[in-house]
Amino acid sequence: MPAARFVEQLNVQIGHELAAHNQYLACAIYYDALTMPRMAAFFYDQALEERGHALMMVQYLLDTDSAVVLPGVEAPESAFDSLVAPVRLALDHEKSVTEQINTLLRIAREESDFASEQFMQWFIKEQVEEIATMSDLLAVVTRNQDDIEDIEEYVAREQGAAVDDPTAPRVAGA
Repeated sequence: MPAARFVEQLNVQIGHELAAHNQYLACAIYYDALTMPRMAAFFYDQALEERGHALMMVQYLLDTDSAVVLPGVEAPESAFDSLVAPVRLALDHEKSVTEQINTLLRIAREESDFASEQFMQWFIKEQVEEIATMSDLLAVVTRNQDDIEDIEEYVAREQGAAVDDPTAPRVAGA
């Protein structure tokens, strides 16, 4: 059984992940409305990935006979003043999530909750990848904000088809 402090904070994190799903969905819709299908697809995929993270956490709680409490989430930001703004928001969000994940790992360690600490290791690795991806995308979008085709071509080239990670935690309902 995971430590009570960890379970409480993981339930909070589920809310953060679901809020990220909604935020990335809003970013995707923004780019879709601008007829930027590659950027839209990228953010639609990111939204699904965040939902998947939430459901991995749900599955962990279910597997450990812990209570799952789905928190409410605030409405996402959906009005952006530039092509750069959604990507900058996404990078800031990923940095915030990294701090949240580190806090969860810290709680698991403080509580000597070794199973939960092991569970969080995959998310640590995932956050390194997310920040790198968003940092690169922000550089490209900032540099090419006046050339949508260059942005779209970069995303098409660099953000190929996702490969399932066999080390990823199980997703609830999958």
